[in-house]
Amino acid sequence: MKPVNIGGHSAYQDRVLTQLRKYYPNAASLSSSTWQIIDKFWNLNLSQVDELMKDRYSVFGPEPRLPSDMLRAILVSAAFKITSYTRFAADLKENPLHAIISGFFVGDTPGVGTFYDFHRRLWLSSDKNLTNAVHPPKVKPQKPTGKEQKAAPVEKLTVDDLFQQFEKNPPADMAPCAKLWEIFNTFFLQNSASMGLISLNSLALAGDGTPVYTSALERKTKTCNCLENGIRDCKCNRIYHQPDCDIGWDSHRNRYYFGYDLYMLTASDSENDLPVFPFLSPASRHDSHGFLYNWFSMKKMLPEVNVTKLLLDSAHDAMPYYDYCKTNDITPFIDLNWKCGRPPVYKDDISINSDGIPLCPKGFPMKQAAVEPRKGRIKYRCPKISYKGGTPHCTCDEPCSDAKYGRNVHLVLKDNPRLFNTPLRGSEEWKLEYNARTSAERCNKREKIDYKLEDGRYRSSMMWYCRLFAIMMCQHLDAWTLPKTSRLKDFFEQTA
Repeated sequence: MKPVNIGGHSAYQDRVLTQLRKYYPNAASLSSSTWQIIDKFWNLNLSQVDELMKDRYSVFGPEPRLPSDMLRAILVSAAFKITSYTRFAADLKENPLHAIISGFFVGDTPGVGTFYDFHRRLWLSSDKNLTNAVHPPKVKPQKPTGKEQKAAPVEKLTVDDLFQQFEKNPPADMAPCAKLWEIFNTFFLQNSASMGLISLNSLALAGDGTPVYTSALERKTKTCNCLENGIRDCKCNRIYHQPDCDIGWDSHRNRYYFGYDLYMLTASDSENDLPVFPFLSPASRHDSHGFLYNWFSMKKMLPEVNVTKLLLDSAHDAMPYYDYCKTNDITPFIDLNWKCGRPPVYKDDISINSDGIPLCPKGFPMKQAAVEPRKGRIKYRCPKISYKGGTPHCTCDEPCSDAKYGRNVHLVLKDNPRLFNTPLRGSEEWKLEYNARTSAERCNKREKIDYKLEDGRYRSSMMWYCRLFAIMMCQHLDAWTLPKTSRLKDFFEQTA
């Protein structure tokens, strides 16, 4: 039977208010933080979810739970940091408050199976994982030599190869998440944009990957008899119980782990570090590749967005990134990775420092004199020029030029857009903008620490994506302006 929501959001609000008066007649019995959570869901109108989810229900069978109530219950479990649906189903029966906020009548709450059934309706695939469970062992990344260094990529394709491939055929990994994305985009991302928290017409994006531990061990079952024949390191197919995960290197903790690499694109110009688009990659995938899977999936599912700036760390420091940004009118703010190499000497005896600024033969950073966009170059002059006495002159002990304004150097932008870009790398404008890249790290922290993403011990990508999108919805919900005191509490006390 198709879900029918009679009364819409007003009916939900009536249910909440009626049951709060019955089970919590004294408003002071609930803390102010609890009232704030109640207020968030009181004002969150999810009634249109019932219409959006109708195509996922059959016309036959018993009357189902309202999708809006089920989704709200999942958000409530995320808000109260309950990661197990077995525990949450029991909690709804024991804790009237959680059942009331979710929109259920006390004593008539869904069981564990109903939650898993609703997740299957949110997931547009018959398989709960994205890849085949039977495949040969994957390559384990090599342990880096230094501490807090990222492991080298294990992918055989280069960044340039992936750019060319995805520009023609974007990855289809996010196809099963289309319904989840539609709900998140319609009711949360677009709402944040209408409030002015995010500007989708001129968006600055920060990207970063973070490890997501899913289990302590790589669970797998052999399909061959090689061990019985004395062969311990065979490459035969195995049945993997979490086929979308593999072993990766956690550079922060300096150890191997099993799970995903969550690559998150965050609105760096939002005050609340709001998430825009997620992608769960295998743990061994390098961030330079994880970004491309995320980016082209986002462009496919959110075509109207206009990205003007990209803020990325040194893992993304590759020439194809700069070429792509130049072609698509995007300003890149990418930290330099000296493993990618740089010319030790530029323009004869002029060196380049770590900020991309030329050094004079004495080792002093030269001063920027002018930017010439039409000529595609930046002009630097001698750092020792003084104007005392009214005449410019070089104060260096051994002047390297007898010119009036000393030695001049022109760095041509088209020579190497990786080293020489606009705004100038190392300038105050560049540093101020690049500092906002940490918004991606703070967003990942909110999901992993505050909302306990890794505490959900799930076996399928379906469950991980459903939980991840629920947390992202809560992040946007937290950012929406709420009064310091609960309006619902004031109304509750006035009508008591």
